Amino acid sequence: MRAAPTILHLDMDAFYASVEQASKPSLRGKAVIVGGLGPRGVVATASYEARRFGVHSAMPMGQARRLCPNGAYLIPRFSLYRQVSDVVMALLRELSPLVEPLSLDEAFVDLEAGGVAFDSGSARETGERLRADIRAATGLSGSVGLAGSKMLAKVASEEAKPAGLLLIEPGTERELLAPMSVRTLPGVGPATGEHLRRAGITTVGELAEAGEDELVRMVGRSAGAGLYRMALGLDDRPVVAERDAKSVSVEDTFDVDLHDRVRIRGEVQRLADRCVRRLRDSGHSGRTIVLKVRRYDFSTLTRSETLRGPTDDPAVVREAAARLLEGVDTTGGVRLLGVGVSGLADYTQEDLFAQSLAAEPDGADGTGGADVADRTGRTDRTDGAGGGAVAAGAAEAEAEGAHGAAEPPGEPEPAPERRWSAGSDVRHAVYGPGWVQGSGVGRVTVRFEQPGSEPGRVRTFRVDDPELEPSDPLPLVGDGPEGGPEGRP
Repeated sequence: MRAAPTILHLDMDAFYASVEQASKPSLRGKAVIVGGLGPRGVVATASYEARRFGVHSAMPMGQARRLCPNGAYLIPRFSLYRQVSDVVMALLRELSPLVEPLSLDEAFVDLEAGGVAFDSGSARETGERLRADIRAATGLSGSVGLAGSKMLAKVASEEAKPAGLLLIEPGTERELLAPMSVRTLPGVGPATGEHLRRAGITTVGELAEAGEDELVRMVGRSAGAGLYRMALGLDDRPVVAERDAKSVSVEDTFDVDLHDRVRIRGEVQRLADRCVRRLRDSGHSGRTIVLKVRRYDFSTLTRSETLRGPTDDPAVVREAAARLLEGVDTTGGVRLLGVGVSGLADYTQEDLFAQSLAAEPDGADGTGGADVADRTGRTDRTDGAGGGAVAAGAAEAEAEGAHGAAEPPGEPEPAPERRWSAGSDVRHAVYGPGWVQGSGVGRVTVRFEQPGSEPGRVRTFRVDDPELEPSDPLPLVGDGPEGGPEGRP
């Protein structure tokens, strides 16, 4: 515990939804819900306007639509969120070498280590300056908490939301915490909170009064001792510079259970390719390939295979994932698939056997699969109920179909209908940049606007209009609106 509030916690306000509102002027001040739009999708982030209707993160999207039927429901645009996050994190690193990111929109900063704050006055000044710099660089707001410990700084930023700053003076911790709900404390979820409520403990003050021995009796030694320390406002954890990633992974939840084994294999191959792209983008390679399968009855299986050395070769990852799938029974249907790579390193150990075999067909005698498994360096295969650390990336799933077996020559098949997801970026040859409001029955509706412009016009096109193309997101803060032939769209 520090004698000065020099640990800062930044939490961007409704980050994904705020980015969408900033980039889509017609949505400013409106209810915006970001997440998976399919029947099994979940809410990733809801704007404060949507939260007034009871919508919150991790809620099933169907329930959110019932609560807020007139909200704007959009797919996540993670590439843009990462760009904005990079800008914010760069501002934090200007303050201190000790920055501990927790997610794209949240981080701790040790202000004392950066020499920018040593007391309450300088800490508050630094926090206010940071909020102003973030607003100028991104157009977004963030909430700042300042305290003598990480736990209290995080509590302070939560209390400061939205777009505020709260400084907790050392020595006032217990007085501030006492009336707060036990759910305020990190790690106290619904189950623990309910357990404490049944015991008559609903506030942090009551938690402290219960005493360590009673809490240990109720929830166990480790959890009880930790709860008691937090109730007293005690936390001596240091700010740790950002940790290395432990795994890179992707997963997709399907609107309808998959039963076709060929389709399932194709989806696994596609996920493997996406996973490798992320792996390479992060500058890593990995030794352990992980397959995650959630079946029709919600039972979740993971399978893993460890290679002799780290790789970022898509062929090697695809082969390993395919081998792992062979050991999973998918007869009843599959609702989710994921592929991950763990055991990360910043180098690759080229496996010449694996690379050469990537282009070879399996042996006609049926032993080719086992031969490949041996020569690619597989050393073990393990099962587990929760292994793999597969990240929740279903909301950014690409609309790609699985490739089946080659068809004999014949009449060319018509090009597949282009899919336009609500919220995705587009550009029209005449009207310029815009975003998809919705699509169906062969039509797509686009609103032509961009960050910094006035709310734009809405136009409808055929889904196969040759003048309409997908586009990269525009930066939130730039040189000004980009007008089309009609001026500002």
